Amino acid sequence: MKLYGMEQSRSFRCLWALEEAGIEYEYVPVKLRTVAEDPDSAQHPSYLAVNVQGKVPTLVNGDLVLTESVAILYYIARLAPESGLLPNASMDVYAQLDEMVCFVLAELEQPLWSKGKHTFALPEEQRIPQLLETAKFEFSKAINALDHLLSDGKFAIADSFTLVDILLAQTFNWAIRFEFDVPEKYVELRDRHYERPAAKRAMAVIT
Repeated sequence: MKLYGMEQSRSFRCLWALEEAGIEYEYVPVKLRTVAEDPDSAQHPSYLAVNVQGKVPTLVNGDLVLTESVAILYYIARLAPESGLLPNASMDVYAQLDEMVCFVLAELEQPLWSKGKHTFALPEEQRIPQLLETAKFEFSKAINALDHLLSDGKFAIADSFTLVDILLAQTFNWAIRFEFDVPEKYVELRDRHYERPAAKRAMAVIT
């Protein structure tokens, strides 16, 4: 199994999951926003052959190629059910897990990616600086909704560590790095989960 990624991008959540699952893998660092002639570039023809968007992550396992981080998380969790990344729980609990995953993707991380696109990812002529204030507003709204979705427990779902906790911790790490206003309790959530041995091992891979 091979995971292509870059530092603390969305690929980190997949790297973390692989460490939680105890699955053997090869990690291949990819450079974004570099010239196509660089063999390690996301724009190099060899990489575009496996991920036509020239983004990370990409997971390759035999003939299977996955390029969406949450699909990769689910795949890893199902390969290693003993990891608990997907809990042994009722349909109602799984519905809550899926709802939280959708919320993180659609609401919580969306304003973060908006800032990323309009500060460095998009060509300069396509950036809209005024959008950055809108991103802060949307993130604040998402935080308010999350306050009502999450319980006061240690974990997001089913009283155990799951792939949702990886998503939340990595997304809040992203928000902190992008200088969004993150409530202290979610900074503590990030810190607590990043202290897990698997998270530390994943961080060691990229540093």
